[in-house]
Amino acid sequence: MAKGVRVHVIHEVREDAELDQWQLCFQWCQYFDFDSGDTYKGFRFIWRRPHDRSLQAARGQARLLSIAQGKRLMEQAEADGW
Repeated sequence: MAKGVRVHVIHEVREDAELDQWQLCFQWCQYFDFDSGDTYKGFRFIWRRPHDRSLQAARGQARLLSIAQGKRLMEQAEADGW
């Protein structure tokens, strides 16, 4: 039986958003695969919910509203020295 993957966020950049709006995040993560014991690094987009800003995990999928939206977050990460 698959045990899944644990994710540790190394760095995160976020869009500015009002408290009652969803907030798109771009994260650099370290993944730990419980099945194989392997660790690896990668990037993901993920949404934070309105009000409490908890993460909205959706099986690795985050709908972006535009390519420009994703590019802005990636450019911000590069400017931060990722």
